[in-house]
Amino acid sequence: MFNFFKKKSNGVEVDAAVDGKIMPITDVKDDVFSTKMLGDGYAIKPSDGHVYAPIGGTISTLFPTKHAIGITTEQGLEVLVHLGLDTVELKGAPFTVNIKKGDKVKRGDSLATMDIKMITDKGYDDSAIVVYTNMKLLKSVSTINSGQVTHGQKVQTIEFN
Repeated sequence: MFNFFKKKSNGVEVDAAVDGKIMPITDVKDDVFSTKMLGDGYAIKPSDGHVYAPIGGTISTLFPTKHAIGITTEQGLEVLVHLGLDTVELKGAPFTVNIKKGDKVKRGDSLATMDIKMITDKGYDDSAIVVYTNMKLLKSVSTINSGQVTHGQKVQTIEFN
């Protein structure tokens, strides 16, 4: 029996990209992220250096300094996984990437590792930030509940227009 009255949901779950303590993007200690200049999302203070795909798609951007990875979803949403604040200045030293531009990734696939000790020892913030950069595609982004998370855990729901 078909239920023609069931509303189709446009909601997509987004996973934690790293293990650690999650926080709203507005708590990031960098105005570019906290004011949502680049878009909405979330941040995690990592407890280990393994970084995973928070959503499935195609690797559309891989910065030469390895501190930022862009994933474009099937719906065209651009998701930026940004590793640390100002870590571009470390010229890629703390990062090892497991992917290349054009690779298809599934939610939970390993993207990279980051040496969080090296990042913090050099005085940088090691927060991993996930940002939806073309917000015009989204109708809503759920709020973040602070606390401990593990990679692969559903942490946010985004809804497409």
